[in-house]
Amino acid sequence: IIQSIMVSFKTFLLTLVLYMLQGAGTSLIKLNNNGYEDVVIAINPDLPEDENLIQEIQNIVTEASTYLYQATEKRFYFKGVSILIPKTWKTKPDYQKPKLEIYDNADIFIEVPNPPGYNVPRTDQIRECGKMGERIHLTPDIILNKMVKEYGPPGKILVHEWAHLRWGVFEEYNEEEPFYKCSDAITGTNKVNVCSGGSCSIRSCRTDPNTGKFQKECLFIPDRGQTEKASIMFMQSIDSVVEFCRKENHNKDAPNAQNRKCNLRSTWEVIQDSEDYKTSTPMTAAQPPKPSFSLKQIGERILCLVLDKSGSMASGDRLNRLKQASKLFLLQIIEKGSWVGMITFDSAATIQSDLVQIETDDQRNTLITKLPGIASGGTSICSGLRAAFTAIRKKFSTDGAEIVLLTDGEDSTIRTCFEEVRQSGAIIHTVALGPSADRALEELSKLTGGKRTTPTDNAQNNGLIDAFSALSSGNGMITQRSIQLESKGATLKDGEWMNGTVIIDNTIGNDTLFLVTWTANQPQISVSDPSGKIYSNFSVDTNSKMAYLQIPDTAKDGIWTYSLKSSAQTLTMTVTSRAANPSVPPITVDAKMNENNSSFPSPVIAYAEVRQGSLPIIGANVTALIESADGTTVTLDLLDNGAGADAYKNDGVYSRYFTAYKTDGRYSLKVRALGGTNTQKSRPQVNGALYVPGWVENGEIKMNPPKPEISEDEIQGNNLSFSRTSLGGSFILTNIPSGPIPDIFPPNQIIDLEANIEDNHINLTWTAPGDNYDEGQAQYYIIRMMNTSDFIPNDANSKEVFMFEPVDLTIENGTTVFFAIKAVDKANLTSPISNIAQASLYVPEVPAGVSISTIVLSVVGAVAGICIIAGVTLCILNKNKSFMHG
Repeated sequence: IIQSIMVSFKTFLLTLVLYMLQGAGTSLIKLNNNGYEDVVIAINPDLPEDENLIQEIQNIVTEASTYLYQATEKRFYFKGVSILIPKTWKTKPDYQKPKLEIYDNADIFIEVPNPPGYNVPRTDQIRECGKMGERIHLTPDIILNKMVKEYGPPGKILVHEWAHLRWGVFEEYNEEEPFYKCSDAITGTNKVNVCSGGSCSIRSCRTDPNTGKFQKECLFIPDRGQTEKASIMFMQSIDSVVEFCRKENHNKDAPNAQNRKCNLRSTWEVIQDSEDYKTSTPMTAAQPPKPSFSLKQIGERILCLVLDKSGSMASGDRLNRLKQASKLFLLQIIEKGSWVGMITFDSAATIQSDLVQIETDDQRNTLITKLPGIASGGTSICSGLRAAFTAIRKKFSTDGAEIVLLTDGEDSTIRTCFEEVRQSGAIIHTVALGPSADRALEELSKLTGGKRTTPTDNAQNNGLIDAFSALSSGNGMITQRSIQLESKGATLKDGEWMNGTVIIDNTIGNDTLFLVTWTANQPQISVSDPSGKIYSNFSVDTNSKMAYLQIPDTAKDGIWTYSLKSSAQTLTMTVTSRAANPSVPPITVDAKMNENNSSFPSPVIAYAEVRQGSLPIIGANVTALIESADGTTVTLDLLDNGAGADAYKNDGVYSRYFTAYKTDGRYSLKVRALGGTNTQKSRPQVNGALYVPGWVENGEIKMNPPKPEISEDEIQGNNLSFSRTSLGGSFILTNIPSGPIPDIFPPNQIIDLEANIEDNHINLTWTAPGDNYDEGQAQYYIIRMMNTSDFIPNDANSKEVFMFEPVDLTIENGTTVFFAIKAVDKANLTSPISNIAQASLYVPEVPAGVSISTIVLSVVGAVAGICIIAGVTLCILNKNKSFMHG
């Protein structure tokens, strides 16, 4: 028996380590003996039922597995894949029940094109080079082989996107400058396709008289027959392309995202640096094993609350705050049709309610009466979990069931049930309340793919209610989920007011609820809608010190106002709502950190994705509130400027480095987003397979249909007003030095350097880095051409413009100048070298005898072997030499 237990525990530890390597994402993917397991592909519930789609998904993954195997030198393939089938599709005997697989942690989404006909494959990437992406988006037309001419075979498309997702590489093409190729061996022609009145004609490209480059309308049309093998991240649609670009054939001069974000490294070099590569060895078989597939259909939500009522819950008003948050969850957050049970525990556990399907308000209220009223006893977390398994198994399997575990205490025996938890197939969401909650809770949620939250005892921050507000179904359609609009608190003096506004936009308004909590006495409460109508008929629960107002029908869109007046105490206001129209996705905000666990001085980054469906929302005011274990909160303005921590400008992902931490421990992220006069929907950031405009076949140009664009009808004007609050969960920081934090953070890398020539002047523009990454103000810049110590940097994230007339350089026709830049802070720490910018001067009708010179004026690190040609030839420095020497 002991040996059996040890084997099981070793298996558990291996599984836990594999999960801990995944980073901050919720993906379940594991690499097992060269094969990727637990890959989750989800079919959007809005898609009509189509059995052929399921079969084609399997065909494509099988095709992609062979392609991936060859492209990675027989190192990787797809081993085990789960396909999530919508609840709305017919049930079948071979459809299994999901375990940890849910829509929220799916790796690949098969979704409705938005707008119709927009079949662009793409991968969401918000992190740095080498870090795993978020998710892959494909449409049925891609899966069903209807876009082969435009993007290539679906299996090759999937491998292209997989490289984005798994290894964090970027595109090797640039649609703004399409004539840079990964390999010059890829042949084709440059043409313009002019369409008018339903007919199209092909003409030769013209050059821009100011730049000498082809005009924007010019397209590169590849030859159908090619022999070049690289590169998958450039043009996977070419039949001969079967390799990733390597160091030997990588074009470091190309103005693409891979060079800009990965410090001029090739795709294969980034893959070689990955944990996958370092922990694997090539296989010997000519072909990989066939992937295995599991078809899993979503069912009703099954959830059990496991609530701590031990003696420590009596302190800090914790038990009452538990009741407030649980009541909100049962009244508002849990979706109709869900099955809900309740367990309470101290030294032992009690089943307060077996599973009940939520259909009426009476059922919700009956569950509320089961909430714990008295705190006493010790803490046995495993007893609570085992009781939940028992309650669930009376009606269902525990596979895919959810458990919300709330505790404030330590329990030295918690790890004794980890293996039971793993075998149960249940998803554990952990709520670690207060500073003493057991440190193993995060391991439970990580192991099972659950959410992790760490509310503090600072009631003003409303953390416990936020934690329960964030527990909407990971499988429900977005139009059915509860969305948090407001979460604010204040500690008032006697007779003071807490006033505020919340915007209800036209994408939400159904099932809207205002919730007020207090710590001493019931305050005066007033809520008014945009027309001035006043609501004061709150339902009051004096025992739990809370009151709530449910707005009938669909709440009016516009600005709602609330006013609270009270004696000296702490008040909070929470507002939630649901989509106004089941066919229109609401505006959502998803917040997260780059890592769930980070050790000083590794960079810590906060992210917030603001979207309506697949369309990014840009121009919003987005603020991160990062709370430490002692209740102290740091505020960060998140930015979507494509600089610093932000991967892409105007992609609806707002980002910022976080360096204002002081001690080891748990931290919690909450994000507020506010739309205003400059806020609007935008086109989705295309980070995926390259669209091919046409092919040259046997000397004849055969154009594909024009690439679909999102019209201005889908992209409405400015003034997209809304309010949103989103909890980003918790993260743990370790190895933070005691006392003052040393200044070891350099300015962030500049990745948006641009250059152009006007007359005899050169203009450089970029976004200013900070003293510590993107915070504060750098001391000075190093531009290789001259001493720029007198050029004082602006505050971080402001726009820098530098115009100068070079002294030792004659700018003549055909001159191309390359630039790179570094920033230096007051501790003499330097940023990484920026992206390479180039400026060219082109004048039509070049007089005879004028030479074309390439002047390289900056040290660009890894661009070894390129020389300066300006009458005298000088080679630039090797990347291992100092940037200052030259």
